[in-house]
Amino acid sequence: MTVGPGDLIVVGRSDGVAVRYRVTDVLSVPKDAFPTRQVYGPTPGPELRLITCGGDFDHSVRRYLDNVVVSAVYADAS
Repeated sequence: MTVGPGDLIVVGRSDGVAVRYRVTDVLSVPKDAFPTRQVYGPTPGPELRLITCGGDFDHSVRRYLDNVVVSAVYADAS
């Protein structure tokens, strides 16, 4: 699955409400240059960050070299 700016991500809450977030950015960064403040810092409103592994796979250490960070802002709930 590929996501990009403008795409919607729907998160289902335990009370049955579906919360929608609109993707604003997809960033691939080296693991040793992870943007901690950008990802975990304060935001002006509800935001979502999805973090996964990506980039090239280093077979010698058996891990991906990058992180992929998807940023999204609150769109609405229904």
